[in-house]
Amino acid sequence: MWKTLRPNRANLVVWQWLLLVLCFLLWYVLTSPTLLPAFYFDDSSKAAFFFGEPQKVLLRIWQWFTTGEIYVHLWVTLIETVLAFVIGTVMGLGVGLWLALAPMMSALFDPYIKAANSMPRVILAPIFAVWFGLGIWSKVALGVTLVFFIVFFNVYQGVKEVSPVVLANARMLGANRKHLLRHVYLPSATSWVFSSLHTSVGLAFVGSVVGEYLGSARGVGYLILPAEGTFDINTVFAGILVLTAFALILDGIVAFVERRLMKWQPSAGDTEKM
Repeated sequence: MWKTLRPNRANLVVWQWLLLVLCFLLWYVLTSPTLLPAFYFDDSSKAAFFFGEPQKVLLRIWQWFTTGEIYVHLWVTLIETVLAFVIGTVMGLGVGLWLALAPMMSALFDPYIKAANSMPRVILAPIFAVWFGLGIWSKVALGVTLVFFIVFFNVYQGVKEVSPVVLANARMLGANRKHLLRHVYLPSATSWVFSSLHTSVGLAFVGSVVGEYLGSARGVGYLILPAEGTFDINTVFAGILVLTAFALILDGIVAFVERRLMKWQPSAGDTEKM
């Protein structure tokens, strides 16, 4: 049998950073009028207009952080993301448990849940802006609609996947409905919730940024909107890079929390050894 090869963590990080540097170098070469002849645009300087220049993009990011201009916007986006993530997760967990344990209610609400899930939630942003104003709550509401269904369907499926043998054994030991909820259904649902955390926090972040982009007074999405209106492509790319780095940090925090709270689950490597 082939032995599974695992890359060294330190070497993997080095190669990942080298790949990032290579991407920036390639970006610089392709958008520099003096390094390559024009092969896509008639005028080689047009490439820099359409795709930006990495040195100017990084300079813009440096100016944002050194002047402190961006911190208030990052803070607003963080608050919106966390609130949308927490509220959406709690609502999805509660409704998912309720409908999974109530077959009659589940059958009653099934078409409405499917209809709501199939609706493009971005079109709700203007409605939320009217209802909640241009403050943080309209962005939180949009993020909640994105997070809710991810958590809901995972919780619903997690409760439905509980082994009938486990339930029968628990009932034989005298477990009532409250005990089953606490010791069987909730642990099963929680493991499914954690499997969707990375997607959920990403969607909460997307909801916040899209809401800021459509109408706000603060937030990273708000920084990008004026630059787009003035065709300042370097500032647009700077905002995109900041948002990408911010999303990776949030994902790393979620991964850390997941590892701390789900220690009882075997890792993929341990599962392969069994």
